[in-house]
Amino acid sequence: MSILIDQNQQVRNDFRLFAGRANPALAKEIAAILGVELGKITIGPFPNSETRVQIEESIRGTDIYIVQPTSEPANENLMELLITIDAMKRASARQITAIIPYFGYARQDHKTTGREPISAKLVANLLTTAGASRVMAIDLHVPQIQGFFDIPMDHLTALTTLANYFRDKQIENGVIVAPDVGRAKLAEKYAKILRLPLAIMHKRRNGADGQDVEFVELVGDVKGKTPIIIDDEIATGGSIYEQAQALAAAGAKPAYVSIAHAVLVGPALERLMHPSIREVVTTDTIPVPAEKRLDGKIEVLSIAPLLAQAILRVHQHRSVSQVFRDQHLDFAV
Repeated sequence: MSILIDQNQQVRNDFRLFAGRANPALAKEIAAILGVELGKITIGPFPNSETRVQIEESIRGTDIYIVQPTSEPANENLMELLITIDAMKRASARQITAIIPYFGYARQDHKTTGREPISAKLVANLLTTAGASRVMAIDLHVPQIQGFFDIPMDHLTALTTLANYFRDKQIENGVIVAPDVGRAKLAEKYAKILRLPLAIMHKRRNGADGQDVEFVELVGDVKGKTPIIIDDEIATGGSIYEQAQALAAAGAKPAYVSIAHAVLVGPALERLMHPSIREVVTTDTIPVPAEKRLDGKIEVLSIAPLLAQAILRVHQHRSVSQVFRDQHLDFAV
């Protein structure tokens, strides 16, 4: 369904939407909703494996929006985005908005031990130096990353997209479960939308890499109920795997999982097959090919309508946060 960039020819002429190679399907869907064609660009490797970018049309004086999550392979996708932004700046684009549905390096937002980088801040600096005028991302690992940017940063949330899915399912005797205290605020919003009770788990990470997870306390009643576990992403699936089993041991039914980003690396798919997990619901901020969807156990929702609406509001100099206020949500979660 096309919305809005179809009436004003001047708006159409001043607007360009481009796709990187990390998630072209999402960019195509956004373009279809907005009623525009994707910009013409060639991206590929030089013979020595360096990234080549060639913009195949004039973008002088236009507002550019480039869709490129920095998911796996993170370094390759990030470098491609930086080079593309640089090419657009040198082609005299008026404004360049980097739409990064999944913001890689977001977990590295602080030092956990001495002599470590703060890579999320470095990435913010790189995007600004390359020439980005604005950045748009969905469900950052921690919202404080917005403060790393010295340019406008729109932090969107997939909360309503995901919550509406569960509302339509009309799960009986459900309970929203936060995997830790840090996700309690987000889980509380789910509970409010779905009118369900809330439970909170406290977890402790062990080991030098923090991958070993131990759940030490559950606050809330889950016995005989269907849990909906809330989190921002699944990487190796260790937390979700341990949590679902802990909930089952407490008498809960097999759990649903609601996440914005399906990173799905290492043993994640094997862990998600465990019978204590009923279904994983995510979005297409990162491509999830059919072979990774576990015969329908992983449900992927489109985030394109949200991004299209945000892009349009930015281009028309209208409030982006109003989208969430209309849904009675805080802009940053």
